[in-house]
This record gives sequence, C-alpha cells and structure tokens, in this order.
Amino acid sequence: MGRGELSDDEWARLEPHLPKNIGRGGRWQCHRRVINGILFRQRIGLPWIDLPTRFGKWKTVYGRHRWWSADGTWGSVLRTVQADANVEGRIDWSVLSVDSTVCRAHQHAAGAHHRPPRVLGRRRRPAEHRPDEALGRSRGGLTTKIHLASDGSCRPLALLITPGQWGDARPS
Repeated sequence: MGRGELSDDEWARLEPHLPKNIGRGGRWQCHRRVINGILFRQRIGLPWIDLPTRFGKWKTVYGRHRWWSADGTWGSVLRTVQADANVEGRIDWSVLSVDSTVCRAHQHAAGAHHRPPRVLGRRRRPAEHRPDEALGRSRGGLTTKIHLASDGSCRPLALLITPGQWGDARPS
C-alpha cells in the first residue's frame, strides 16, 4: 500500500457502498485499485494519461471517475459514509466551518453555450450562464466559486459550486 492509498479499514468502510458486479461480463475491474488511482491523480495533479500503470489503464480510471460523477455514485457514497460516521460519533458538530474560493475559468469558457434558464414568473431570461456551468462574470472575468462546509475535524460535509459573482451568503 502506497502513501495516500486506501487502508484496509478505509476500504472496509467504503466497499459496501460501491456498485456491485452483477450480470454477465464482470463490468467493473477492481474498485480499490481504480479508486486509489483516482486519489493518486487528485493528490498529485497530473494528467490522466500520465497515471502510473499500477492503477490499471488510465482510460479505465478516468472513465470510472467520470461515470460515477455523472450518475451520482460519489454523492451517494459521501452521504452514506457521512451518515455512518455521524452514527458512530466521528463527526465533530461543535464547530462548523464554511469557506469559499474563486476559480478563474479558462479563456475558452467564454465560448460556452449562452442558453440561460428561464426563471418562473419572469418574461425574459436572466443575463447569466446556465446553472450547470456555474460560470459568472465578476471583476476577474468568467469565474466559478466553490463553497465547502466542514466539521470541527476539517472533514468535508457539503460542497456547492456557484457562479463567481455570487456572494458567500447567497446560495440556498
């Protein structure tokens, strides 16, 4: 087990909440190896294609990360692991910290589709990007704001992404 990889205890907590291999063909390879590859890539910050071969093919690791992000698997795993930790008393509710950071969008984001959503009760569309893009105009150009709530032990409880021009108190 390398530095930053899942320990046996962490894997035992995580494994029951992951999708199962059912049916013919054995759809998934080893979840633990792939998750360790995702964690390694997130910790180091290297491109997917440069992922070491000990984690399997980079396309498999990338595909699983994208698939689970799109279908909500990561969100449900986080919620169930947090619920388990809350039942066991491992979440420190004495302090709740909320912080945000602004990320500058790439220059090519300016060419994104300009189809803002319709707001109920209004005749015209608002002058902002779609909410799934979370892009907003601020003094720095196109930006995105990432809000994170954590407990007293600095463990993440919730994550919210909003357009960059929104204030910290506005998300609801």
